[in-house]
Amino acid sequence: MGNACWELYCLEHHIQPDGTMLSSKSLGYRDDSFNTFFTGTEAGKHVPRAVFVDLEPTVIDGVRTGAYRKLFHPDQLISGKEDAANNYACGHYTVGKQIIDLVMEQIRKVTDQCSDLQGFLIFHSFGGGTGSGFASLLMEQLSMEYSKKSKLEFAIYPSPRVSTAVVEPYNSILTTGSTLEHSDCVFMMDNEATFDICNRHLDIERPTYSNLNRLIGQVVSSITASLRFNGALNVDLADFQTNLVPYPRIHFPLVTYSPIVSAEKAYHEQLSVPQITHACFEPSNQMVKCDPRRGKYMACCMLYRGNVAAKDVNAAIATIKTKHSIQFVDWCPTGFKASWGWREA
Repeated sequence: MGNACWELYCLEHHIQPDGTMLSSKSLGYRDDSFNTFFTGTEAGKHVPRAVFVDLEPTVIDGVRTGAYRKLFHPDQLISGKEDAANNYACGHYTVGKQIIDLVMEQIRKVTDQCSDLQGFLIFHSFGGGTGSGFASLLMEQLSMEYSKKSKLEFAIYPSPRVSTAVVEPYNSILTTGSTLEHSDCVFMMDNEATFDICNRHLDIERPTYSNLNRLIGQVVSSITASLRFNGALNVDLADFQTNLVPYPRIHFPLVTYSPIVSAEKAYHEQLSVPQITHACFEPSNQMVKCDPRRGKYMACCMLYRGNVAAKDVNAAIATIKTKHSIQFVDWCPTGFKASWGWREA
């Protein structure tokens, strides 16, 4: 998932797989927006401000030998010799304990290169031993050393239909305690919902994990776009917490994404701002299998991307407010926060 996100960031910021960037002359404009997520070196390379961790080496070795192997600093790709065997306790108390100091040291080095650290984005699963156990241990350490910084998680929740281990529900329950205490905001997604989106909207008959990861990468890219690009009304990491978290422990917002259009249909559809806005409230576009129409909303943050006019956004949100199908709790009747930004391209 992390590799898919950085692959997309590179494409959006015109950074090559070896870390070099297209010149301002060839781009036609000067683009400094990459500085939020990339560190520039004297050699002209752009290194991601990221640390990849896994307790077993297979997946990290895939990054080390893949198309983007020259992009990442070798020290930022950390793998152990033994996996957590889908066991929360192994990831948290035994195998994970062996590499946590190395991981924290590398995180310190990356944060030292930041001039104004806003916070951390943590990507992990709830079902695996490393994703649940080691991620909990990492969150505890980050809370101790960086207590004042925002910590946002992108978490893959297990689902009954798309499951790799019978113990996933146990791991999820055990790691939820850590996310309640040590995280500021957790964007939830599950494999079943993303699988159905690939199947239904993208016309992929048998979606692979690469398809799922690239879809999630698009969602993460859109959430972080206002951190990386200029816009009329941007949000930073703290704004997500301010606008989406009514109480400290209720910080699990539902993510929806629109429009999701297959490559074959992309050039044949003309979607308006009201259509895209309305689609965000359809369960078929949600990244988690649930039906919010049976309950009430406590807050809503709409992030628009592209050349969007403020009047169109305001009109679309006003229309949504008049619909009785979307209801807010009594103590937050107008809980919409809107942001819009654009890419220079």
